[in-house]
Amino acid sequence: MTAVQTPVLTGTPAASSLTITHVETIPLRVPLARTYSGSFYWMTHRSTIITRIYTEEGVVGEAYVGDEDAANEYIERIIHQEIAPKLIGHDGYATERLWEISRPATFNILRDRRLGLVAQSCVDTALWDLKAKALGVPLWKLWGGYRSEVPIIWTGIYYGSELSIEDEIARAREVGLAGMKMKVAGQTPEEDAARFIRCRKAAGDNFILVSDANQGWTIQEAVRYAKLVQDYDLYYFEEPVYWHNDRRALRDVRYKAGVDVCAGQGEFSHSGARDLMETGSIDVCNFDGSWSAGPTEWRRMAATALSYDVRVVHHEEPQVGSHLLASVPNGEFVDTFHSDRDPIWNGLVANRPQVKDGKIALPDKPGLGWELDEDFIAKYRISFGND
Repeated sequence: MTAVQTPVLTGTPAASSLTITHVETIPLRVPLARTYSGSFYWMTHRSTIITRIYTEEGVVGEAYVGDEDAANEYIERIIHQEIAPKLIGHDGYATERLWEISRPATFNILRDRRLGLVAQSCVDTALWDLKAKALGVPLWKLWGGYRSEVPIIWTGIYYGSELSIEDEIARAREVGLAGMKMKVAGQTPEEDAARFIRCRKAAGDNFILVSDANQGWTIQEAVRYAKLVQDYDLYYFEEPVYWHNDRRALRDVRYKAGVDVCAGQGEFSHSGARDLMETGSIDVCNFDGSWSAGPTEWRRMAATALSYDVRVVHHEEPQVGSHLLASVPNGEFVDTFHSDRDPIWNGLVANRPQVKDGKIALPDKPGLGWELDEDFIAKYRISFGND
């Protein structure tokens, strides 16, 4: 296994500036062992884009973010045609200004806005890694350093799994995870409640169990499900209702069922997440910085959440989510998967931390601190011809 080495300035005074020279992108596409299905979606591959930002001073910012597939060709094109040319010659320390410079990539109303948002996320995350490397500190410390380790859970118990619910719980317990998230809303509330109760009986106490409906139920169905499992310690109910009027519908489920509700991953901005908080719709916000403009925007959301007494998680992407959650006082747990479901986190990151007592420790290396496996990159690298 060979890990890529990027120049880092450590043990010496930080460079006074970081003059950006060019941007490199490496799309990856990894087949999954099987098709994974939720309430109304399915996936066969896990894909991402590695973004590297080079400077005259020799420091290189590097990050991978995003969970797109076919859309990655368009996202990579946006990075190279609409964002990267504007960054050349600018100071890499100026993360707020560079975020603003890259923002017009999200203004095109003739395409899916999230394409520009993911492109901005790729660049913003790599810029933060660049800045922290130059300063010689890990990002979780630069962003606030609230804790050095965070709890970690798996999302699993998908429909169509060859493993039984009991086997999946046992596998998570063996790894030492703090909990699991299970998919619901692909069956009736009664059928899915029976699945949840099986999970709780297999897991026992002191194990987090979350239900994720992926916006798959009506208010009435979601309330019915929540009441059926109310005696079995549902930690929170994620995206329980259809999207078309979700702000009010989430609030209604929260009030009628007396259950903690989580949402926010579908929002495009921290102000969209703020509106969920303002209307009393959520207890937990799972805003996704890798989908919606990067760590800069996620941190704005987390700060807003503090004023509403809302807890925060990061939808998937543990390589950046772990740093963000460790940096703030209202962070919950890292959301990830078994290696079959996320071969990128489990295969690309050579120094991925081991789970201990339900938590992972954040790296002490500067920036994100991850060593990316060049053999993995070579095996799963694809080319769209955009760079």
